Amino acid sequence: MSAVPWVEGILHGQGTVQRRAMAKAITLLESTRTDHRRIADALLNTLLPHTGRAFRLGISGVPGVGKSTFIEALGIYLIERGHRVAVLAVDPSSSVSGGSILGDKTRMEKLSVHEHAFIRPSPSGGTLGGVAAKTREAMLVCEAAGYDVVIVETVGVGQSETAVADMTDLFCVLQLPNAGDDLQAIKKGIMELADLIVINKADLDPDAATRAQAQITSALRLLGLHGRAMADDPTMPRWQPTVLTLSAATGQGVAAFWEAVQRYRHLQEVNGALAERRRRQAAAWMWERIDAGLREAFGQHAAVRARLPALTEDVLAGRVVASVAARELLHVFLDAQADQGLPCTSLESTPLR
Repeated sequence: MSAVPWVEGILHGQGTVQRRAMAKAITLLESTRTDHRRIADALLNTLLPHTGRAFRLGISGVPGVGKSTFIEALGIYLIERGHRVAVLAVDPSSSVSGGSILGDKTRMEKLSVHEHAFIRPSPSGGTLGGVAAKTREAMLVCEAAGYDVVIVETVGVGQSETAVADMTDLFCVLQLPNAGDDLQAIKKGIMELADLIVINKADLDPDAATRAQAQITSALRLLGLHGRAMADDPTMPRWQPTVLTLSAATGQGVAAFWEAVQRYRHLQEVNGALAERRRRQAAAWMWERIDAGLREAFGQHAAVRARLPALTEDVLAGRVVASVAARELLHVFLDAQADQGLPCTSLESTPLR
């Protein structure tokens, strides 16, 4: 038996035993304690050989578009056809209290109690892009546990919510009928990254849903969007972003949605784009964690913390420009590193963003 906690439960547990081990492991991954981080790293490295066989589906859309209802309808549809479905739902964290409601399991009442489903709500914790900081790591836990479809539901904050596109195999954006005009349909950002666009709640106004489908389809052609992360070989077939209408409340269109997902998956596997995307995502994940680690180390550095209050007060009082204060703090950090004999670089050619 592995010395790393919960490995056996995740890999070989059944039912409640396995789900409990997964929940504890994800809680460990989300911890900020140094000792917990060391155990979490060992856990991930142990689970890694058992990951990578699931299909990763990202779901985004504005609040109220029906993401949870859609995911529940899709999850039940997939389970009835022999799949095991894991849902990683990200809830917004309050900028005031820091808390989150974490109510997605309540919204997915039927799916949450199914023995072949696992739902884990997590707070965004201030992380930008609509996902939580440890969503990628939680995906690996789900894959190691044998869930063959992993769905990531984002916070739902708008057009800048694109981080989920960089951690999933297919990125789906849910839209509402009557949710904008022709210009809205062609706005860049989240729309140009979508592999599938779904007009949900089509049963409420079928005519509006049909118009929205036509507008967005036309806009995608106008922009010349041909899907993201295609293979370098121009002779290989490419996926054309598809717009579907659907009613999650009635289940109408769910089967057609999954058929589109299967076509997409087959094409991406044939042309090599799926494997290439995952390799790029792994490298991007590494650099994202490096950036986060450096930011944390900077904020906790003794020399920086000693200088920070006075400089912050100067910025607030209008005595020092914010960019100048930032550069001074970076100099303090790098000079302290140099004093300790650690390699560092000059800021002279490093522009501040």
